[in-house]
Formats: sequence, C-alpha cells, structure tokens
Amino acid sequence: METAEAQETFLSHLIELRQRLVWSLIAFAIACAPTLYFSSELYDLLAQPLIRALPEGSRMIATGVISPFLIPMKIAFLAAFVCVLPFILYQVWAFVAPGLYTHEKRLALPLVVSSTLLFLAGMLFCYFIVFGQVFTFIAGFAPKSISVAPDIEAYFNFVLGMFLAFGLAFEVPVVVVVLILLGMVTTDQLREWRGYVIVGVFVIAAVVTPPDVVSQIALAVPMCILYEVGIFFGQFIERRRKADAAVGTDA
Repeated sequence: METAEAQETFLSHLIELRQRLVWSLIAFAIACAPTLYFSSELYDLLAQPLIRALPEGSRMIATGVISPFLIPMKIAFLAAFVCVLPFILYQVWAFVAPGLYTHEKRLALPLVVSSTLLFLAGMLFCYFIVFGQVFTFIAGFAPKSISVAPDIEAYFNFVLGMFLAFGLAFEVPVVVVVLILLGMVTTDQLREWRGYVIVGVFVIAAVVTPPDVVSQIALAVPMCILYEVGIFFGQFIERRRKADAAVGTDA
C-alpha cells in the first residue's frame, strides 16, 4: 500500500513538473513572437555600445554565411528568455513550495524575486556602464593604420559571456543570505574572511572578463560591495534567529 502511494505521489509530481515546463515553454514561445519580429532592432540596440566606441565609419562584419540570420535570432531568444525569466522562476517556486515549511515559504518567494532583479540589474549595469568604458578603452589602443571591423558572432559571444558574468556576480547577496539561513556561515565568519574574499573576487574578475583593467575593476568592485550588502542583511536574519531562540527558551 505504501509503495503504491509513493508511486502515485511520484507520478503526480512528474505530471505537475511537466505541466509547469509546458507553461514555461508556452510563455517563452509567446515572448519570442515580438522579439523575433524586432530581432534586427534588438541587435542594433545591443551593438550600440561598441559602435559608439569605434572610429567614425567603422562597421561590424559577418564572416559566417548564416551569421546575419543566426545572430539576431539568438539575440531575440535571449531577450525572450529575459522577459519570461520571472515567470519561469515563479513556476519553479510554485513547484517546490508545497514541500516547504511555512517559514521557508515566506523566504522562498522574496529570494526568487530578489535573485531575478539582481540578475537583471547585473545585465543592465554591464550594458549601460561597463560596455562603454571597456570598448572605449580597447579602441583607444588600436593603431590608426588598423581598420577595426569586429565580427558579429564574436561580439555576441562576448556580450553573452559578460552578461552571464555580471548577472551571476550580482547574485552575491542572495548567496550570502542563503548560506546564513542554512547555518553554514555566520556574519562574524564572513567579516573575518573579507580579505580572502576580496582577493578571490579580483582573481575571478581577471579570469571571466577580458584582459583589461577597466572590466576587471568594474566586475570586482560591485561584487565586493554586494558581499557587504549580504552581510548587512545577514545580521537581521541572525538577530531574528536569536530572538526566536530566546522566546523558545522562555517558553
């Protein structure tokens, strides 16, 4: 009897997971309709930071046969995914929520929302602030005798890598808060490790960014600041935990 109930529960979870995956794919497909229609405009928008930094009259080129078609389509898919990311994360939260305790449910949704907003903030920070500085810095070293014509596929791969790096870097406060919630670290330990963390952050920035000082500093400094933000919010969690423990002891 217990085995049959366990199998039925497992199958019901699989069915629910399938439904939520289907809803996520439908939402992605719906979002793809407008982004594919405006794929050329989206590419022009994504290319603006580099175009502004290049010498006047410079243009980007496509060395691949299907690159003029494939790259705007990839950008459209990326834009569609970013648009439906909150909905996808909500589906993930709704799937795991029934198995969470009440206090975990109260924390799960804020963590999902904050992680989404921080990831998007990292991408926006990269686009509006970092790209302009990095491309201007790099273009300034190009000899006058060289005609700069970047390949669109190489540019897209670079942009995608930078978006991913900055999006994940901006998740530092969420990671710190989750570690404190799980009791794996304390704010006192995080303060003690601050020096090692700063060194590690600059090493990571040197690895995942182009070999220029501007982009490395632009990634490392926000990560260090966000690390402190995570410690700041972690203090409130520890105070709440101590208060709850004191109430339980008095009871």
